[in-house]
Amino acid sequence: MGIIQKQGSKSSIYIFIGFIIGAFNMLVLYPYFLNTEQIGLTRAILDTGLTLATLCTFGSIPIINKFGPYYQNYLSVKKNDLPIITFAIGMIGFSLLLFVGFYNKEFILRKLGKSPSLVEHFNVIYPFTLLFIVFTWMEAFSWTIKKTVVTNFIKETLVRILNSALIILYGLGMVNFKTFIILFSFTYLLPVIILGISLIKSGEWRFNIVSLSSVTKRLKGRIINFSLFLFAGQFFNILAKTNDTFLIVGLKGLSDAGIFTIAVYLATIIEIPQRSILSISVPILSESWRVKNLKNINDIYTKSVSNLMLIACFLYGLILLNMSNLIEFMNLVSQKNASNFAPLFNLFLILGLGKLIDMSTGMNGAIIGTSNFWKFDFISNLVFITTAIPLNFILIKHFGLTGLAISNLGTLFVFNLIRYLFLYNKFKFQPYQLKHLVLLISFGTMLFLISLIPHVDHFVLDGVMRSIIYIVVFYAMVYWIKPAPELTNMFFDFLEKKNIKLLKRF
Repeated sequence: MGIIQKQGSKSSIYIFIGFIIGAFNMLVLYPYFLNTEQIGLTRAILDTGLTLATLCTFGSIPIINKFGPYYQNYLSVKKNDLPIITFAIGMIGFSLLLFVGFYNKEFILRKLGKSPSLVEHFNVIYPFTLLFIVFTWMEAFSWTIKKTVVTNFIKETLVRILNSALIILYGLGMVNFKTFIILFSFTYLLPVIILGISLIKSGEWRFNIVSLSSVTKRLKGRIINFSLFLFAGQFFNILAKTNDTFLIVGLKGLSDAGIFTIAVYLATIIEIPQRSILSISVPILSESWRVKNLKNINDIYTKSVSNLMLIACFLYGLILLNMSNLIEFMNLVSQKNASNFAPLFNLFLILGLGKLIDMSTGMNGAIIGTSNFWKFDFISNLVFITTAIPLNFILIKHFGLTGLAISNLGTLFVFNLIRYLFLYNKFKFQPYQLKHLVLLISFGTMLFLISLIPHVDHFVLDGVMRSIIYIVVFYAMVYWIKPAPELTNMFFDFLEKKNIKLLKRF
């Protein structure tokens, strides 16, 4: 797990910086310059583009992750035909999207009757989708050659810096809202250019127009079978994550989508470490499955559960204890837009708990997706989506955004339980120990007790006081339980390199 830790820690730094910038965008710039309907429009464009991009690739991105090591082992860079094959699939998919979208435009726009702003700006979804297809295609190849630090910097940090620049241009009156949305749809243009240059300069990747290689001819049956099944599973998975936006836009309108967007963003902060570890884990897991190194796979699974559970607890607790202060700050910032962000507390409480459950299951999805049992990925995602969409629809109709958050929590729990049981029954992987249960019980008790502390009048002073108390108590809890020694040792190694000796090593 050394490579994962080394690159994962570097990636986490960039991702964390990106989330700080993103938090500034979402919690300060967006509420100050945009109303909740305009915020909801950016979310609708993002989720629609993400869903359509997944649909257009027809499973070609997982092909790169799964079979990339085979092409690298048996073909030279000049004769590797995987880039041209997967690119062609994506472009065919996008061409079909344009065709279907053009001939069904009136029907689509009628279904968006409660979101007139999305109807007005609907065409910007196409350039966003195209650029996202190209970016994810390049990102997958970067993962296979283990250039994950660069891709995570571009995707998590650079994209958010570009978003900051756009919202500031609009806020200063240098562009109108229509131009802002158009520029927003081209957010991934610069990242595509930079990532393309990085891949070419690496010397390990080329975009060659070549005939079918011997590897493709030998593996084409497995590749087609794999891509079709995993494409369906991948599409169901992404639809399960984005259908809430479509339901809110269709049933409630863009203003509610804006509120839910901020709540989802806050909950997504908990995923920072998982996203950095995932990018480097995929090629290592693929290689481990290829050589049948189950011990290494189990080691990655076990350590990922311990490390990610601990970090998720810390982030969830820190944000939840400060939600009231954050809501007070956002209401103050957005006074000119007359927005009310009070619903964020309950939404984050529920959505964040779902992320905590998801993080506490470690790399289960990556392990299944890179194994020879990847068809189960399709089955589990099918269960997820067939449960999520009707449950989302029913609960949002009766309980609004809170009902949608509860639906997300329930489906995430079922989804991860199914995957855990599969890995246990098939490979006897059991990453959980008594210390994990002790950690969760102690964490819940600590949160409850700290929440009873009376609030200080000023939200800044209250936030500082509450955060300091939480960090001190959390450290004491971790020192006592020792749920993830490997992670805590990395933390102390970092402190020692920086000549910081404030804490005693476990």
